Amino acid sequence: MEAEDVHVKICLQEIVKLDLEVQALIQDIREYENTSLSKITGDGDFNSKNPTLLSLEELNLLANDKLTKLRSKIKELERLAQEQEMENNQNMIMKQVQTHQQALLSSVNSLRKAKLTAQMTLDRRLREEFFSVESPIKQRKVSNHQALSRTANSITDNLISLNRMMATQVKQSEQTINTLASSSKTVDETHEEFKGMSGHIHTSKKLLSKYNRREFTDRLLIILALVFFFATVLYIVKKRLWSK
Repeated sequence: MEAEDVHVKICLQEIVKLDLEVQALIQDIREYENTSLSKITGDGDFNSKNPTLLSLEELNLLANDKLTKLRSKIKELERLAQEQEMENNQNMIMKQVQTHQQALLSSVNSLRKAKLTAQMTLDRRLREEFFSVESPIKQRKVSNHQALSRTANSITDNLISLNRMMATQVKQSEQTINTLASSSKTVDETHEEFKGMSGHIHTSKKLLSKYNRREFTDRLLIILALVFFFATVLYIVKKRLWSK
């Protein structure tokens, strides 16, 4: 029981400590509302990289981190209350949990309002300072107006020239496309002629093959005829010789 009481007391002390730190951070953020513009920028001139604004953001992140830790400790206190054996102790600790939860919610709202108010105040002051003092940028714009005008005219002339060049390139591209189309048509016609010639060559090959076979047949017939002729002559000669 005493060990549990020690844990509860330590947790309550850490909750109170974190709550005080959060309140101190909220107060620091609220003080930015009363910060003079010379302190914001450091020298009274407009500064786009404002160190105070960065510090304000850092304070907000630090406050959010403390709130996260505070929320975690309140949950830890609630867990310790549920682990109490005596109902009276449990109820008493739970009341403290509810009290700290309400305080946490109030701190979150206060932090949000303080940050929003400080940011709006600083933005307003920076705008007022920026528009009240003639900046070097404005002076350069006034002094270089004619130079900018000449530059704009030069850019316009370059664009017109570029447009003409692009139009010429488009015409050349059209001519090239037409030439390619004509060449493609010629290639197709040549391909068709080659296909026709291939058919004629194939037919001629068949005719030659047929002629070669016919020539071989004719030679064979001539040879057989000669053989038959000589055989007949020999037969006749033999008959006459034997008949004598």
